[in-house]
Amino acid sequence: MGSGTEAAHGGWSRRRFLAALGAGTAGPALAGCGADRPGTPAAPDGGTASGTPAGPSAASTTSASSQPPRRPSGPRPLYLGAYTSAEGGGKGIGVASYDPVSGRITGAGTITGVPDPSYLAAHPDGRTLYAVQERESGAVAAVRTADRRVLGSRATGGAHTCHLSVHPGGRWLLSADYGSGTVAVHPIDASGALGERTDLVTHSRPAPGPGQDSPHAHQIVTAPDGGHVLAVDLGTDTVYSYRLDQRAGTLAEVAQAHTRPGAGPRHLTFHPGGRYAYLADEVDDTVSVCAYDPSSGRLVIGRPQSTGAKAGTNHPAQLAVTPDGAYAFLANRGDDTIARYAVEADGARLRLLGTVPSGGEFPRQLALSPDGGLLFVANQRSGTVGVFRVDGRDGALRRAGEPFASPVAVCALPL
Repeated sequence: MGSGTEAAHGGWSRRRFLAALGAGTAGPALAGCGADRPGTPAAPDGGTASGTPAGPSAASTTSASSQPPRRPSGPRPLYLGAYTSAEGGGKGIGVASYDPVSGRITGAGTITGVPDPSYLAAHPDGRTLYAVQERESGAVAAVRTADRRVLGSRATGGAHTCHLSVHPGGRWLLSADYGSGTVAVHPIDASGALGERTDLVTHSRPAPGPGQDSPHAHQIVTAPDGGHVLAVDLGTDTVYSYRLDQRAGTLAEVAQAHTRPGAGPRHLTFHPGGRYAYLADEVDDTVSVCAYDPSSGRLVIGRPQSTGAKAGTNHPAQLAVTPDGAYAFLANRGDDTIARYAVEADGARLRLLGTVPSGGEFPRQLALSPDGGLLFVANQRSGTVGVFRVDGRDGALRRAGEPFASPVAVCALPL
């Protein structure tokens, strides 16, 4: 979850909850999970809790390409999200560049005028950057990348906006409000600026899960089929599937998938093949393979698997999958590691390969460069962004230089 100043997590503020993570313990993993409607896709082969593949054979695997991807030459843009209201926080959206070969990051200033930009997303054409404003009155802002001009912000209608994404068609911005358990849609005009909200949906059912006092929408993302939008709610232990009306900008619920009670799902990441996705469960420190049906938008959540964390308290944050679908990486907050997984059976299995230190404290978010050659890790408490080279042959991670200093680093967006 985010670390804004006021939104509640079981009666605690988001910032107070994060401060207590180092002293608490994760909830136990409970048996049983899945969708609540008939006709959902077959459950994936989730493997065992240790991350080893289930079934008699792991011969059907997705192998990495024998040829490494061709990397672009010259520096590439990198944008950094932060909390401006936190003690020692940033001044706005950090602007930097990175060398796609060496991974070296070079700072290039700050975009001010956007308070608490804790999560960032880019328009498909690269000309506009979007940021949440994670405050009591939730909002989203647009920034033109060419001259760093803030094009304005729009209220989401909810509280503590913590995640946003751009629909692949480039016409709609989707956002999730942690504090109010709501998701919103805004139109994007030809200039990249945002129009007035076209929809706001509240996660009113099911009732909040164990230890929660209300819904907490934590992510909203478009499935690879482009027609369905999925929202992950930590408070209700549910992933909601919606159909997006791309003319009206409205959401219609088509399905719900429920984790085990108390799992606290946070972020969902799709495999490039579009039939499977991987869910990070923040509260009970697990990850799950999910089967996805593009025709209906329905998700089936598989059995919980290990995050590889050895620390007594760990809260997984976000997964990233390489463009070829061969490997997945998970940020472990508390353990301060990155878990490495081999993706097998065309996306249906995750096999835990091990963990590597994140190079900082409390890795909040991670992101791959577009070519998949570099992995960026935003280490919130140490105020650094680490960079790793990704070996396409075995998914190994090797540090690329020293971490880049960025106050309260909570999001890294390489373009």
